[in-house]
Amino acid sequence: MAKIFPGRYTAEVNRDFVVFIIGMRVNRWWMFHLWLPVAFAMPRMLIRLQQNRSLGMLGGESFFRFFPITTTLISYWESFEHLERFATDKSLPHAGPWAKFMKSVGSSGNVGIYHETYKVKSSEFECIYGNMPKFGLASAFAHIPLKKSHNTAKSRINQNNDQNLTD
Repeated sequence: MAKIFPGRYTAEVNRDFVVFIIGMRVNRWWMFHLWLPVAFAMPRMLIRLQQNRSLGMLGGESFFRFFPITTTLISYWESFEHLERFATDKSLPHAGPWAKFMKSVGSSGNVGIYHETYKVKSSEFECIYGNMPKFGLASAFAHIPLKKSHNTAKSRINQNNDQNLTD
């Protein structure tokens, strides 16, 4: 089990970054032959990204809902260019599974996929983690205790410019 950090923490991030949310929704669960290959492709991609940090993924969190079967990965990236290269470079493990998905599923409606991409400026976010393991931005960047004077979201986001969030 992950170590719990009692108290309130935030992430120290001194640069711009990208948040990428991607997932799958199984619309027809009995069509295993269509959605299992999609489900099995993601762990291979994540292993490659964790083994080769130069590809640009800094960290992420995965979530699963049982019904309807839905997966979500929230990931943090060095830059949009890193993310785009990973998605399109045929020597990396995304382009092949994507082509197979489009050929076998396409727009049939059997399996849904989604993604959202956000380019975030270093001074335009705030976050807090209370009684949690290292999570989210704090696991991708620096996990630091929160200053008592930064108890509100407004105070944290106003202070992100100088990153003076700790005592």
